[in-house]
Amino acid sequence: MTAEHKRYRDNLRDELNGAALYRALADAEPDARRRDLFQQLAQAESEHAQFWRAKLAAAGVATPRAFAPDLRTRLLGRLARWFGVPFVLPTIAAAEYADRDKYAGQADAHELSAEERGHAAIVRAVAAQPGGKVGFSGRDIARAEPWHRGGSGNTLRAAVLGANDGLVSNFCLIMGIAGAGTPGNTILLTGLAGLLAGACSMALGEWLSVTNARELARTQIGKEAEELEQTPKAEQRELALIYQAKGLPKEEAQRVAGELMQDKQSALDTLSREELGIDPDDLGGNAWTAAATSFALFSLGAIFPVAPFLWLTAQAAVVSSIGLSALALAIIGLLTSLFNGRNPAFSAARQVVFGCFAAAITYGTGRLLGLSIS
Repeated sequence: MTAEHKRYRDNLRDELNGAALYRALADAEPDARRRDLFQQLAQAESEHAQFWRAKLAAAGVATPRAFAPDLRTRLLGRLARWFGVPFVLPTIAAAEYADRDKYAGQADAHELSAEERGHAAIVRAVAAQPGGKVGFSGRDIARAEPWHRGGSGNTLRAAVLGANDGLVSNFCLIMGIAGAGTPGNTILLTGLAGLLAGACSMALGEWLSVTNARELARTQIGKEAEELEQTPKAEQRELALIYQAKGLPKEEAQRVAGELMQDKQSALDTLSREELGIDPDDLGGNAWTAAATSFALFSLGAIFPVAPFLWLTAQAAVVSSIGLSALALAIIGLLTSLFNGRNPAFSAARQVVFGCFAAAITYGTGRLLGLSIS
């Protein structure tokens, strides 16, 4: 197969995976407007796939009749069904944005390149909407831009990294004291203490972070409200300039700003988003929920290296701890491939190698310290 034919097949596979993913999102989406949007995107990707299938047929290269989506596509589809489309949408939006120019250097796909950029913009706009709503009003202009949603984020990425923190830190801790020749019951106690200490530290840090962010946001919104009362015309001019900078004609920007200023609360909400980058409906989320989630995710990761010491002893527990931790590291690596765009096998292997290397260092250090102390 020539390089040109391989390019056709790679592009066909990418488009078929895209169509399958958008169909999965449509199936998991309860909102009729969003479901229709995902169905249209799936249809567009299918048409792109047909373009490359025709290229292969014209070159005399056979294409398989049946297509099985790749692991990443199947995982994202299942996560969308289990946890809802908003859970995976930021990951998909980031991937679409990263691939928006994938056809830019392919002379025979200029029309597809423009459509791919459009798809990326559509998915990012939907991902940025509060609750994933489709459709815009004058008040929603700022909401459609991800960088104005300080409280939003990639939930999947945060969950994976939170579990990874617990896994790697407790794995290294346990290997360190195991290397020093510590008895199994002491390792178990230390591992459980490390789990609780780390989880509490993470939870407290998350609570403080969200609480401080909310308090700062309230203070800034309060100052904005004072300025709105004291100098409404100046605030209206600022808002008109912001919309003009976004690309609206001067007269249209002034009209939109004037309409928004008729309702003080709407004006305050819009100014908070536009000037401060704060979503008044969010303010960074609930501090207690964030703390509990952080505690749970850290504990979930940290339990893997310590679990074998609950029922095994001596060297068998250490070996089992390494094996179970390596398995958990591989799963985390697999999940990170959903948002880093790398091959799942590569991401899993890299995670295992780095995690085990860090644990080997602490094991060796514990071994040296244990020998020197004894």
